[in-house]
Amino acid sequence: MSEAATVTLDVCGLPCPAPLLGAKKLIDDLQPGQTLRLISDCPGTADDLFSWAKVTGNVVLGSEKLGTGKSAYLIQRAGGASATPIAHVTLDMRGVSCPGPIVQAKKLLDGMQTGEVLQLVSDCPGSADDITSWARAGAAELLFAHESGRGVHEFYLRRT
Repeated sequence: MSEAATVTLDVCGLPCPAPLLGAKKLIDDLQPGQTLRLISDCPGTADDLFSWAKVTGNVVLGSEKLGTGKSAYLIQRAGGASATPIAHVTLDMRGVSCPGPIVQAKKLLDGMQTGEVLQLVSDCPGSADDITSWARAGAAELLFAHESGRGVHEFYLRRT
């Protein structure tokens, strides 16, 4: 999660649902596309955030463990320029270990038309780095990626 946030909110020490309420208050004041870095040590924050994001259209771009029980979440206000692309095909590879998601995505992309978009869903712990590197090497154009649930990543890949 190397992206710089527009604003940071540290709610460590506050029990749930305080982290979600704080995030909502700040996100509501941001412009579409701007981001909030939320730092929390409440174990329920991740589930609360991912559920809330699905309902509101906001996007949890990523999360990271900071140590001592703290986690950071990068949340983007809905309506920004990097809105989720529309996929022509969805490949759900949850439960499949790496490199399975890349192998199957390549097979599907090879059969797609230039410009078509594949949505790849994976919960393999290495998938975020693997798929980003694979796309950077020219296999496909990575249009958008985000964490859609605890440990679940979605990637939108355009066939080039």
